Amino acid sequence: MELLGVLVTCLSCLLLLSLWKQSYAKRKLPPGPTPFPIVGNLLQINTKNISKSIGLLAKEYGPVFTLYFGTKPTVVLYGYEAVKEALIDLGEDFAGRVNSPLVDLYAKGTGIIFSNGELWKDTRRFTLTVLRNMGMGKKTIENRIQEEALCLVQELKKTNASPCNPSSLLFCVPCNVISSIMFQNRFDYNDPQFQTLVKHFQDSIRLFNTPWVQEQQDKRSQFNMHHLIITIWDVFDAGTQTTSSTLTFGLLLLMKYPEVAVKIQQEIERVIGRDRSPCMQDRSRMPYTDAVVHEIQRYIDLVPNNVPRSVTRDIKFRGYHIPKGTEILPSLTSVLYDDKEFPNPEKFDPGHFLDASGNFKKSDYFMPFSTGKRACVGEGLARMELFLVLTTILQHFTLKPLVDPKDIDPTPVDNAFVSVPPSYEMCFVPL
Repeated sequence: MELLGVLVTCLSCLLLLSLWKQSYAKRKLPPGPTPFPIVGNLLQINTKNISKSIGLLAKEYGPVFTLYFGTKPTVVLYGYEAVKEALIDLGEDFAGRVNSPLVDLYAKGTGIIFSNGELWKDTRRFTLTVLRNMGMGKKTIENRIQEEALCLVQELKKTNASPCNPSSLLFCVPCNVISSIMFQNRFDYNDPQFQTLVKHFQDSIRLFNTPWVQEQQDKRSQFNMHHLIITIWDVFDAGTQTTSSTLTFGLLLLMKYPEVAVKIQQEIERVIGRDRSPCMQDRSRMPYTDAVVHEIQRYIDLVPNNVPRSVTRDIKFRGYHIPKGTEILPSLTSVLYDDKEFPNPEKFDPGHFLDASGNFKKSDYFMPFSTGKRACVGEGLARMELFLVLTTILQHFTLKPLVDPKDIDPTPVDNAFVSVPPSYEMCFVPL
């Protein structure tokens, strides 16, 4: 009984300390819902759909408010103006990264995604230099993507228009493109070593979709072999997961809206024909296809709440004091689904990126790759892959669903950190 009393007393002290710390912090931070001891606001948030919960809270607390994931405060930025002000106008101050315990277990503050300070700056410069030297943004890598897209076509033809799940093959495409950049070599899709690599990448996304609630310890690291390995893994993982998931969502949406796929094929026939592969020069003459690719990325909202950031110093933001190291959650959903910029944002509509004359229309609200200093380092490569692979597929196949298009549900099966497309089967009918 004495031991029980000691435990109860200790627990009570911890709860009171937690409440006091949160109360003190809340006097300085933006307003937000009252957190519970220890768990913070986790009981008030749907961890399977954090962005939806954030949207509801923004209606009550405005574009800048505070949530507690456990005992740690997180400042949420909601809407284009708040996100732009922080990530672009004050980009240096909001360029920090807060690692989760899971990430720290393997990365230890290294790599390009989760490193900080001078190490991150040096790593980003180094990565961009290497990728450019290896051909990213040049004709050589465009040729490599065209070749990989044709390899995909050959694999799809082997299905003989029978039902198949395309996700694994779609995953192999960007993985092989990055392999050709990093190692100057591609893998056969059935290569056991390659399949093991693919499995590890697919497992990692499931781990990252778990909620982040333990405390982060500050660790410093050197630019060493471990750091190099983690950087290579980051480039592979980020460049493969995002592109393959977008392609998987994209094919599902094109089956749900077959009239969109038909219009793309008409544009392909008019601009490219059947005798050559699509190239990036075609994009300027294919505004509808370009608009569809953009709308797929906007609609699927692949990384709803960005990769969590932190402020690099004590700052004043919109009248609030945000201490150095405070986690920042910029809601990309609130930008991509802004109903003034994109009327009826819940509807899949390529017209969101077309003007009255049918020309492609750019938008500052298009931020699927994030924005500012921590924007995706492989954005140019991903844009190239999405356009070339989707047009190549539609140049060779009609997409046939196994159910009525109106019954196709493109809702993600999970979108805590990254939106995960549902599993489905379809037929690729040769043209």
